[in-house]
Amino acid sequence: MALHYLVDMEKKNISVKNILLFIIIVLLIIPQTRQQIQIVLNKGMAMISPSIENTGRSVQISSYDWELKDLNGNVFNLNNSKGRVVLINIWATWCPPCIAEMPSLNNLNNDYKDKIDIILVSNEDQKVIKTFLDKNNYNFEVFTPIKQAPKTFTVNSIPRTFLIDKKGDIIIDESGAANWNSSKVRQTIDNLLKV
Repeated sequence: MALHYLVDMEKKNISVKNILLFIIIVLLIIPQTRQQIQIVLNKGMAMISPSIENTGRSVQISSYDWELKDLNGNVFNLNNSKGRVVLINIWATWCPPCIAEMPSLNNLNNDYKDKIDIILVSNEDQKVIKTFLDKNNYNFEVFTPIKQAPKTFTVNSIPRTFLIDKKGDIIIDESGAANWNSSKVRQTIDNLLKV
């Protein structure tokens, strides 16, 4: 009797799991819900801290020569960041993993914007970016490229984030959503600022 009951419960569990999986698949197919589901899934991934590069194999950025424009039309050249700790995030407003990691980037920016250069770069129309920032109450600066990106920052997928030390070595090179406000990232930045 107990065995029959356990087998019956197992069948019900499998049925419930199958129904839930079916619902998730349907929601991913429907355009109106697809992005929201993807954002929720990526928020789970964005809870993980990015990997720190092995300092023995660190790679230098190819060039600092990159002209960008902020949302007010001011021109900024990455050359101005030479000798500073820099975090560069390449993203878009339509990208679910980008959206998922934005709160952690905003929190990091709130505490480190006067200590390091935090540079978010998007190829989108500046009005679209401004609307996104205002809607979400994000207060970081976002730039659009004026000039072709240096080889290091020419990426095939977004989000892509680089943490660069004062010598131009890439300490973190992360593709996909991550937790940029983690204690691991903060400790890494604090250590880079001491050097």
